[in-house]
Amino acid sequence: MFDKLEILQMAQAMASHASVRQSAVAQNIANADTPFYRARDVASFADTYQKMNGDWTQRATREGHVAMGSDDFRSQVRSVERNDAGTMSPNGNSVSLELEMVNAVEVKRQHDRALTIYRYSLDMLRTSLGRGR
Repeated sequence: MFDKLEILQMAQAMASHASVRQSAVAQNIANADTPFYRARDVASFADTYQKMNGDWTQRATREGHVAMGSDDFRSQVRSVERNDAGTMSPNGNSVSLELEMVNAVEVKRQHDRALTIYRYSLDMLRTSLGRGR
């Protein structure tokens, strides 16, 4: 019953988005010296969540393929090549370690925000049920 609450689904989707973005940042850092590697990133959470829950409709591709829930959010988020003109190294690599460190901090903040939303939502539910903390 409580897993259908939109605020909890959004918090779970936000944490999943942060996980995918952290993977992209880690992959970029790991390939910082790889010739011709192009840095990757993920679209913002707001754009992705709106696309998946707003005007975007999913098509059934096989029997049993149901409407997307928050469990499927991670599988729907994709990293794409980042277009940062001016950050190309002489070997054709577009990874900037400074930018990746900034992105890693943003991702941590996003994940912490998702956990905070989730925790306070659960606290409100407990309080409304008279169980408090």
